[in-house]
Amino acid sequence: MGPGDDLSTRAEAEERPPGGKKFTFPSALTILAIVTLAVWALAFLVPPGAYDRDKGGAPVRGTYHRVDSDQSFVDRLNDLFLSPVNGLYGVQDAETGEVGPDLAGELYGSAGVFFFVLAIGAFITVVFATGALDRGIGRLAHRLRDRGALLIAGVMLVFALLGTVEGFAEETLGFYGLIIPLMLALGYDRMVATGTIILGAGIGVLCSTVNPFATGVASSAADISLGDGIVLRAIMWVVLTAVTITYVIRYANRVRANPGRSLSGFLPGDRDHNAAEAAEPPQLTRLHQTVLILVTLVFAFMIFSVVPWSSALTGDADATPYGFELGWSFPQLAALFLVAAVLVGIVARFGEQRLSATIIQGAADFISPALVIVLARGVTVIMNNSQITDTVLHSIEGVVSGTSSALFAVIVFLVNLPLAFLIPSTSGHATLAMPILAPLADFAGVSRAVVVTSWQAASGWMNLWVPTTAVTIGGVALAKVGYDRYLRFVWPLLAILAVLICGFVALGAVWT
Repeated sequence: MGPGDDLSTRAEAEERPPGGKKFTFPSALTILAIVTLAVWALAFLVPPGAYDRDKGGAPVRGTYHRVDSDQSFVDRLNDLFLSPVNGLYGVQDAETGEVGPDLAGELYGSAGVFFFVLAIGAFITVVFATGALDRGIGRLAHRLRDRGALLIAGVMLVFALLGTVEGFAEETLGFYGLIIPLMLALGYDRMVATGTIILGAGIGVLCSTVNPFATGVASSAADISLGDGIVLRAIMWVVLTAVTITYVIRYANRVRANPGRSLSGFLPGDRDHNAAEAAEPPQLTRLHQTVLILVTLVFAFMIFSVVPWSSALTGDADATPYGFELGWSFPQLAALFLVAAVLVGIVARFGEQRLSATIIQGAADFISPALVIVLARGVTVIMNNSQITDTVLHSIEGVVSGTSSALFAVIVFLVNLPLAFLIPSTSGHATLAMPILAPLADFAGVSRAVVVTSWQAASGWMNLWVPTTAVTIGGVALAKVGYDRYLRFVWPLLAILAVLICGFVALGAVWT
C-alpha cells in the first residue's frame, strides 16, 4: 500500500528514546479532520459561485458567475456532521447538484474505492500469509549474494515492480534483517541496504502505473480510467528506475573500493560478515511457486481490464473501444481481488476458518487508508454543497490560462510537494486534491491523466525522504542509519529525479 498509510506506530517506536517524550506528526486521519473543520469554517467566508458545464460535466472557461446560497447555518452544520457518511455513499442530485445520503441521482461518495481498498488489503494479506512473496525475494537475494551489483539491481527491480503495481512500501520494513547482512558481507555499508530498500520500492510508487492507492484513487477522483496515461507512466518507470538503481550501485561500488567514503560508517561487527556463511532461505515449494504465478496473473489481468487499449494504441482519446476491452472500474476490481484472495487461500489449503480470518484481518489492516479516502471525499462534499468549489477554481483560472500546457504540468508537480508533506497518505492526498486539480487541466487544455501523473510523482518524490512517512523513518531506524546521513546520501538523486519528472510531465502535457 502507499507510503504513509500504515505502520507509523512501528516507526515511532523505533525512533523514540526510552522514557522520553517526542513530538509525533499527526496521523492522516487527524490532519483530514482538521482540514474538514477548516474548510467548513472557510465556507462561510468564500462566496458561492458556479461554472456552466459541458455535456461531459467539465467546467467551461469564462462562464463563472456568483450564485445565491440558500443554506442555513443548520444545513451547514448538518453537512459537517454527515461529511464522513457523504464521503462514503453520498448521492448527488442531478438538478441541484447537492450531495446527501438520502437523495436520488449519481453516487458522489467513494464507496467503490473504499471497498476496493479493503478487497486488495484482503488479497495482499492472504498472499503474505502463504509466505510465498517473502521467500521468493529471500531466495533471489541469496542466489545473488556473490554478485553485489546484480543483487542490488535485482532486489530494487523487484521492489520497484511491486511498488508500481500495488504500492509496495511499508511491507519492505520486514526485509532489513535479510538485506543488511548480505550487503555488509559483500563489502558494502548499511546505507547501500537502506537505499536498495527505500529507493527501490519508493521509485516504483513514484512511477505508479496501476497502483490502486495512488493512481487508482487519483484516477477515480479525477473521473478518468485507471489505465489513462499508463504509457507515459510506464516509460517514466523504466527510466527513473534505471537511474535510481545506477545511483545506488555507483555509491555501493565507491564504498566497496574505499570504505572510508561511507556516509553511514560501520558499526562494531559490520565488517565481520561473510557472504558464504549467510543462511540460505528454504527452497520455494510447489505451493509457493503456484501462489507467485497466481499473483502475477491477477495483477496482469487487472492491468488488461483497465487499460483503454484503443486509445493507448491509436493515441486518440475518443477512439472506439475494441471488442476485447473490458473497461473495468473499482466495483469490478474489488470483486476481482476478493475472488483472487479466496482462490489463493484455497490453493494454499488454508481451510475455511483460517481463510475467513485472514481475509477479515486483511480488510481490517487496510481500514485506515480506506477511512482516509472517505474523510477526504467528505471535505469535497462540504465544498460542493456550500458551492465554493467553483469559486476556488475561478480564483486560479487566470493563472492557469496564462501558462503553456507543459508549464502547467510542472506547476501541478510543484504545488503538490507541500501537500504531500502534510498528508503523506497517497490515497488521502489524491482524494483531497484531485477535485480541484482535474478541472484545472480542462482549462489548461491538458489531459487529466497528466495531472494524475504529476500529482503522484510529487507524492512519491516527497515520500522518498520526508520524516512524516513510516517507510523512511522506520527504514533508517531499522538499518541503524542516521536520518541526517540518509538525507546527505539521497539529495543528489532527489535533484536528478525532480528534473526528470518535470521533463516527463511537460512532454506528457504536450504529447497528449
